[in-house]
Amino acid sequence: MSTALPSWQDSKLGTMKRAALWLVQVVGEGNIFTKADLRAAFPDVAQIDRRMRDLRDFGWKIDTNREDIDLGTNEQRFVQRGAPVWEPGRGTKPKNSITVTQRRELLASYNHKCSSCGATPGDAYADSELTAQLDVTKREVLLPDGTKALQYVVECNRCRVGGIGSTYDVSALLSEAASLPSLELDILKSWIKQGARTFSSVENIWAKYRALPAEAREAFRDGLN
Repeated sequence: MSTALPSWQDSKLGTMKRAALWLVQVVGEGNIFTKADLRAAFPDVAQIDRRMRDLRDFGWKIDTNREDIDLGTNEQRFVQRGAPVWEPGRGTKPKNSITVTQRRELLASYNHKCSSCGATPGDAYADSELTAQLDVTKREVLLPDGTKALQYVVECNRCRVGGIGSTYDVSALLSEAASLPSLELDILKSWIKQGARTFSSVENIWAKYRALPAEAREAFRDGLN
């Protein structure tokens, strides 16, 4: 027998709980809402955007255009409901959630660059009109001793989407590295020591070629023949 949900308009509930109920009762899973919709529903809450983001720590999936490129800048999609935070004892923030200070320190430790592609905030992606935005993301890591851990990494909006749901196996990656020819392994070690990948001249030209429009690519190809 199902229990009726409390109303999202119940002022006795905390803001995060009301935001969760608003998503369920007003927006509905799979539907899009805007920042204006959210602020209109909670006109007296100064940090309603942050309270909405807090729901992600409880398994709620709310996409922005970082995760879904079909969304506009001010749009979000309520993808999936998480833990019923309005129930007693279910709205306490998990111990492994990151604080504002920790987030700032992590971004600084990565020099405000994406750990995967090196993009900095505002960098334009070569094949679209989107620009890079950085965020701190949880990743599940399988350590060499067989234990799993949730660890934080700084990634741009594109790289973050590509890693969602993945488990990163350190032992498997070590095995792949060990199978490299000695010259390539030395190159890998030099990249790790530098904290950055160095590109050859041909790779730099390839990247610039990929950024060309189709007609310009054709002219480049013709010029090589």
